[in-house]
Amino acid sequence: MKDRYKNRSLVLVILISIVSLIFIFKLLSLQVLNNKYETLAQKIALKKINLYPNRGLIYDRNNNLLVYNKAIYDVLVVPRLIKDLDTTLLLSIVDMDKATFLKKMEKASEGLHYYGSNEFVKQLSAEQYALFLENNWKFKGFYGETRTIRNYTNTGAAHILGDVGEVNQKEIDQSEGYYQARDYIGKSGLEKIYEEELRGKKGFKYIFVDKYNKEQGTFEDGSNDSIPVQGLTLSTTLDIDLQLYGEKLLRNKIGSIVAIEPQTGEILALVSSPTFDPNLLCGSERGKNYLKLFDDPLKPLFNRAVMAQYPPGSTFKPLTGLIAMQDGAITPNFGYFCNTTYRIPGYTLHCSHHHPSANNIQQAIQHSCNPYFWETFNRTISNDKYKTSEQAYTTWYNYCRNFGLDSILGIDMLSEKSGNIPSPQYYNKLYGKGRWRATTIISLAIGQGEIQLTPLQLANLYATIANKGFFVQPHIVKTVNNETVKYPIRETHIDKVYFEDVLEGLKLVVDEGTGRRSKIEGISFGGKTGTAQNPHGEDHSIFAGIAPLENPKIAIAVIIENGGGGSKYAAPIASLMAEKYLNDTISTARIPFEQVILDANLIENVLGTNKSDTLQP
Repeated sequence: MKDRYKNRSLVLVILISIVSLIFIFKLLSLQVLNNKYETLAQKIALKKINLYPNRGLIYDRNNNLLVYNKAIYDVLVVPRLIKDLDTTLLLSIVDMDKATFLKKMEKASEGLHYYGSNEFVKQLSAEQYALFLENNWKFKGFYGETRTIRNYTNTGAAHILGDVGEVNQKEIDQSEGYYQARDYIGKSGLEKIYEEELRGKKGFKYIFVDKYNKEQGTFEDGSNDSIPVQGLTLSTTLDIDLQLYGEKLLRNKIGSIVAIEPQTGEILALVSSPTFDPNLLCGSERGKNYLKLFDDPLKPLFNRAVMAQYPPGSTFKPLTGLIAMQDGAITPNFGYFCNTTYRIPGYTLHCSHHHPSANNIQQAIQHSCNPYFWETFNRTISNDKYKTSEQAYTTWYNYCRNFGLDSILGIDMLSEKSGNIPSPQYYNKLYGKGRWRATTIISLAIGQGEIQLTPLQLANLYATIANKGFFVQPHIVKTVNNETVKYPIRETHIDKVYFEDVLEGLKLVVDEGTGRRSKIEGISFGGKTGTAQNPHGEDHSIFAGIAPLENPKIAIAVIIENGGGGSKYAAPIASLMAEKYLNDTISTARIPFEQVILDANLIENVLGTNKSDTLQP
C-alpha cells in the first residue's frame, strides 16, 4: 500500500517537473529567444517620434529667397486603437472613397502593423487638417503628424534647383540607416547634389502612450532624446531676375541660354526651354505631374543647357584662329583673298556669303570668312614644325581640351554632358593611320564635322576668351552656410596678346558685321553669330558673346533650335540678356525690338499645335 502511494507521488512530481520545464522553456522562448512580444510591448507602451529638421534654404546671388519649407499634414493610424469610428465624417474630411479606405485598413492591419503607426493619408491641406483636429475625438486610433516639404518663390530655375520627394527602397538601403519610409530626399538638381548639406539632422523623442495612443509622459526624462539640426543654407550664383527674364525670352521656343561671370565662373543664368514650374513637383500631385512632364513630346525635363550637343558653327572660328596664332601657323596680320571659293583635292568649298577679303584675323572674324579659317586650319595641321599631320592635329586637339571642350566642365549639376572634339585616334580608326590630313577634316575649322559642344561649353569658351586665356570651373553654388566654395582654375596656355585681336574681331561683328542688329547703346558688346546645320528642319540659331569688352562682366551663349541664322534670334536674345544684367532694364528704344522676340513662336514650327500650356511657367 505504502509503495503504491509512493509511486503515485513520484509520477506527480515527474508531471509537475515536465509542466514546469514547458513553462520555463516557453518563457525563455518568449522573453529571450523571440523578441516579437518585446517589440510588440514597446510598440504599445513606448513610442519614438521623429523630429524632422527644417531643410536648408536656397538663395540667389542677391540674397533673394528661392526655396523654402512649407508645412504639410499627414494622418497616421494605429488599427488596434480604432473604436467607434465616424467613418463617413473622416472620409469626407480627407477626401477618400470607401474602397480606398478599406484597402488601406486591410494593409495596415496585417501582422505587427496592427499594433503600430501606419500612414493613412498624406499632405492634407491646412483646412483639412484643422477639421481633422477639431473632430479628432471621433477618430480614435487616428492621429496627425506635421512635416515640411519644399516650395519655390518663383516659377523659374526648375532644372537647377531640382525637387524633393519621398525616398524609395533603394535610397533607404543605401542610406546606412538614415532614411526610413516616408522620409523626403533630394531627387534632382541642387536638392540632390547637396542633399547631405540641405537635409540637416533628424532628432527624436521617446514618450509613453496609453492604450488610446495618448501621450503619458517622457521616457527617462528625455535623456535619450535629441533635437533636430536645421540643414545648411545654400547661396547660389544665380541672378533670379536674369533667369526669369531669359525664360520669358525663350517662351514658345526650343533652346537654351547660359550666362557666366567670366572672372569667377559663376553661372548667372542657365535657361532651358521648354521648362516647367518647379512647384509642379511639390506636394501630393508630384507623381502625377512628373509623369505628365516625362511624357510630353517637348521634353521639358531635358536640360538642354548642359545636356544638348550642337555643332557650334562659326562661333568656333575664334578658337581656330587662336590656336593657329599660338602655334605659329599664322600671325594676327595674316590676310587671305576670298573669292567665295576654297579648293581642296577633289572638292571646291564655298563661302556662305559675299564680303570684303580679310586682311587680318580681326576682319576674318568680323566677316566670318569660311575660306580664311579653312586656310588657317590647313596651315595649322600642315605646319612644318611637325613630322606628320597626326602630330600637328594632336597639338590642336590638346589646345581644345585646355578650353574644356572634350569633357564635362564639372558644373554642380548631375546631368552635365561632355562635348566632342574628335581625337587623333578617332581619325586613325576612321581613315587609317597616316591616311588623313588637314583637307580630310577641314570642316572642323568652322565648327562643323564631328565637333559638338553643349551650350554651357560654348558660354565657357567665350568666358575664357574674355579672361584672355583662363577659366574658373563653372558653378552654381557660391557659399554653403556663408563659407565660400573654392573652384579650380584652368589655363589654356595661349598667350594673352592673341586674345586682344580676337576680342577686337568680336567687337566688329556687333558694330559692323552680322550681329549689328544687337548693338547695345552705351555698352561695348562683342560676339559671334553662328548657324548649326540641322538635317531635321531649319538650322539652329547660335550666338556667343561678351560684355562689356573692356571689363567683361558677362559671357553668354544662346542656341535657338530651328531659329535660322545666328543674327535672327540668338544674337538679339543674347544682347537683351546682357543689357538686362548690366543695366537692370531694357532701354525704351529697344522695347519694340524686345517685343518681336517675346512674340516669336517657334515651337509651332516643330510640333505644330502639339504643345502643353502647363509646361511654360
